[in-house]
Amino acid sequence: MSPNAWERRDFLKTLLAGLPLAAWDWSAFPRGDAGQAAARPGTYDAVVIGAGLGGLSAAAAFARQGFKVVVLEQKGVPGGYASAFTRPGGFTFDVSLHSTTVGTRDGVANLIAGFPEIRDVVFSPHRPLYRAIYPDCDIRVPHQDPAGYIELLKASFPGDAEAIDGIFADMKGLSDEVGRLSAAGGRADLADFPAKFPLLFKNFNRTWGAMLDDRVKNPKLKGVLSGLWGYFGLPPSKLSPFYYALPLMGYLQFGGYYPAGTSQRISNAFVGLIEKNGGRVLLNARVERILTRDHAAVGVRTADGAEYLGRAVVSNANAVDTFTRMMEGEKVFLKDTLDRLARLQVSYSSFIVWLGLKTDLVRRAGIKDSEIFYNTGYDVEADYAAAMAGGLGEDPGFGLTLYDNVWPGCSPKGKNTVNILVAQGYDYWKKYESDYFTGNKGAYAREKRRLADILIDQVERKLLPGLRQAIEVREAATPLTNIRFTSNPRGAIYGWDQTVDNSGQRRFPQRTPIRNLYLAGAWTFPGHGYGACVPSGLACFAQVMRDWQG
Repeated sequence: MSPNAWERRDFLKTLLAGLPLAAWDWSAFPRGDAGQAAARPGTYDAVVIGAGLGGLSAAAAFARQGFKVVVLEQKGVPGGYASAFTRPGGFTFDVSLHSTTVGTRDGVANLIAGFPEIRDVVFSPHRPLYRAIYPDCDIRVPHQDPAGYIELLKASFPGDAEAIDGIFADMKGLSDEVGRLSAAGGRADLADFPAKFPLLFKNFNRTWGAMLDDRVKNPKLKGVLSGLWGYFGLPPSKLSPFYYALPLMGYLQFGGYYPAGTSQRISNAFVGLIEKNGGRVLLNARVERILTRDHAAVGVRTADGAEYLGRAVVSNANAVDTFTRMMEGEKVFLKDTLDRLARLQVSYSSFIVWLGLKTDLVRRAGIKDSEIFYNTGYDVEADYAAAMAGGLGEDPGFGLTLYDNVWPGCSPKGKNTVNILVAQGYDYWKKYESDYFTGNKGAYAREKRRLADILIDQVERKLLPGLRQAIEVREAATPLTNIRFTSNPRGAIYGWDQTVDNSGQRRFPQRTPIRNLYLAGAWTFPGHGYGACVPSGLACFAQVMRDWQG
């Protein structure tokens, strides 16, 4: 019997499609003929649109294998959300990164998945992993110590020890089953699949909320266990367990890190790998058209009229722009794809405040945590609804990153770099959209400042007394800012919402209906976030290689 009316072959195909990424082997892929490629001026093996982590990862894969590749980035800096900016006073602010997972080699956490050549990015661990503040409890989650976290939860919820053990056993069991299936090369017999992989079978078409409900009844404990929902963009009632339970277990087991030099170091390392192997990364090169012939991509045209022809075109741009603005002449052929686009919902956006402090206020306050989540309650569903509504209210929750506590030397000596973040829906800012993009930003700027003031005052009351007087540099960004810098519809920070029916291989695949056109990044498999976008580039490269080999 197939789960929830899915055909057996489709169930297994969907479930297993991403597993080969778990054991990446460069020797399994062909090498390009760099000499032959160099003999074709203006023509490339691969043309990559966008220098986000997905596009950079794909381009680096082509380049390291000897293929001729060019990356075209619309902004003046590579990385997309994995980038940074500077301000007077010696401050460098990370656009988005707070914490990510990395691989370890020789006891050092410096391995970016799939790219052992990248060795010059140094990562520092968050210790503790994060701190979660609630009305009745204050939990510091230990780095690389799931058992320690479980004991902390039991101390805070002594009447729910059995439920805590049960849900962690289920999450670990789900992770173990994925690992066993991957180790078996995806070979499984559906006749005995429910018996051998019971948690995979049971949770394939369920939400994280449903999985949680099986074990946990205490609503406060549910809220704490789902406390990292903001990393994944949806509340428990909408989010796939494969996008919560599995990453959460990995995060608790392997820890969270931050790169010295901001996330720009990661992006720059990819650029260096591409260029070292003969590839090109061109900045301020906005792609306006994907050139097609007989429903096949043959290259791109940039805003200045330059054309770059390629055997494959990889789009790291958002899927909406890729299939509409960049390919207006293919609307009839892409009808089914465009219909699917219309049914999907993009993720929420964000409101961010960056602060450069003229004193070492964090040390003076005695705070040693680097990642803090302040919650005014336990109702994640209500928090999500409030985020989508966009207003902050009088007592908002927030995420606070104190970078100097994870990367000593982040700020000029005696100063601090601080980030305050809240999730936010786009509709709240829609009324300012027209004026914003025509340069009439008066009302918009006043509202942005008002909301930033609310967050600054809240952090000052709850954690950092004297914050306002310590501010030397202040910046803020809204969903409209995100649109301006990324072109993502509605200022989305995570691509598509990762719902149950839009997870795993049910997301847009790397291959598109347009021959020779492929996708990489948050809008395609496997999903959003640093830990997914880099593998998406590898998966894209692997798909191109399979297609080229017939």
